[in-house]
Amino acid sequence: MILRTLAPVLALSLMALAPVAQAETRVPESAADISLSFAPVVRAAAPAVVNIYATRLVEDRRSPFAADPFFRQFFGDLPGLRQQRAENSLGSGVIVSGDGLVVSNYHVVGEASDIRVVLADRREYAARVVLGDEASDLAVLQIEGLDEPLPTLAFRDSDTVEVGDLVLAIGNPFGVGQTVSSGIISGLARSGLAVGDGRGYFLQTDAAINPGNSGGALVDVRGRLVGINTAILSRSGGSQGIGFAIPANLVQSVVAQARAGADRFQRPWAGVNGQPVDQALAEALGLDRPRGVVLTEVHPDSPFAAAGLRPGDVILSLGGEPANTPQEVIFRLAALGVGGRVKLSWLRKGRERQADVALIAAPDRPDRQTLRIRGATPLAGLTVARVNPAVIAEFGLPLGAQGVVVTAAEGVAARVGLQPGDILLSINGDEPERPADVDRAAQRQVRVWAVDVLRGGKALRLRFRI
Repeated sequence: MILRTLAPVLALSLMALAPVAQAETRVPESAADISLSFAPVVRAAAPAVVNIYATRLVEDRRSPFAADPFFRQFFGDLPGLRQQRAENSLGSGVIVSGDGLVVSNYHVVGEASDIRVVLADRREYAARVVLGDEASDLAVLQIEGLDEPLPTLAFRDSDTVEVGDLVLAIGNPFGVGQTVSSGIISGLARSGLAVGDGRGYFLQTDAAINPGNSGGALVDVRGRLVGINTAILSRSGGSQGIGFAIPANLVQSVVAQARAGADRFQRPWAGVNGQPVDQALAEALGLDRPRGVVLTEVHPDSPFAAAGLRPGDVILSLGGEPANTPQEVIFRLAALGVGGRVKLSWLRKGRERQADVALIAAPDRPDRQTLRIRGATPLAGLTVARVNPAVIAEFGLPLGAQGVVVTAAEGVAARVGLQPGDILLSINGDEPERPADVDRAAQRQVRVWAVDVLRGGKALRLRFRI
């Protein structure tokens, strides 16, 4: 199976609908019910869906040796080995603010050098990314040069969505123009899908979604935004009735931070690792059925540790909502945002307990002691920092990581193969504990170098001669 992100064109807007009491969910019972149309919903939502055209510069390597650190160590970047070309992408977006804030997918507009937004009435504007978050595959754009307020789309609390709810997907599949497809929510709490730079948490729908729909809107029958369409599961590359959307609650949290002036999405730090509870674990833990996440690792500075949790405890819910996978725990925290506290239900030795967990960013302590290596050394161009919780979160390091990590690699350091996120285990036999230790080891006059690093959980040795 192939999990594919979609590149859509999205136009959704809810025109000042008066508050209506929540209607009871029911199925069609008569011919009159069956003849009902979605046209009023689409008519209200469509003005807030936009087409997005993005251009980015990408680098083509014209020789297989261009990416070889050994080759580049001796010959550098020879002229003609690399060239830049423009790559165009087509997608969709949802207007969420009258002054021109638009939500789309990061994979549509991230790192784009030129972005054009086309409204439903064919007016066209330039736009810029004001906040991008690759981990959630979300980006917020600001339309420039507006001369009047735009129609917007209202958010629905995505925790109230149920399997079987009717939904409409609006986007621009295959670049044919704005298209609406209908379906239902076919699954909740889908996780483990490799989207963005992590594994997220999604709503699943059978509404037809195809390549070109990325950033498009998934709306309910009252025209409220349920989620942002982002990926499909397909053998052929086309829709096979399994599409995924980023829940509106997370989208709303990202938009709120963009509105507040943030250029990066700051999510609360969990500082824990865990695994879903299966049947065998449920029996061992005294649970009546498999539910929750059993903790396998808890960082000493984690807010969960401050609330009294330790390895072996089971997280059952956050804020009254279930948490059955590690991705769901991360989603619940991200949707709440940094600041305040959340009610936690957890289990230890068969007894259910309650606690308040602080919604905090990963602590940036002890001091990073960031240092750039200079001089006539193969490690010149390397920037290193001491590992702390903020560094662990920023680079996706193992929770128990310690020592010194590479935060940037340029020049000679990059050519010998060092990369951001590498944890330096040893340099010619010396084991650095602080950035200053790396600087001392780098200045030694030796010809044969051996640098051991931990990269992606695997130990590697880089050997080179100068």
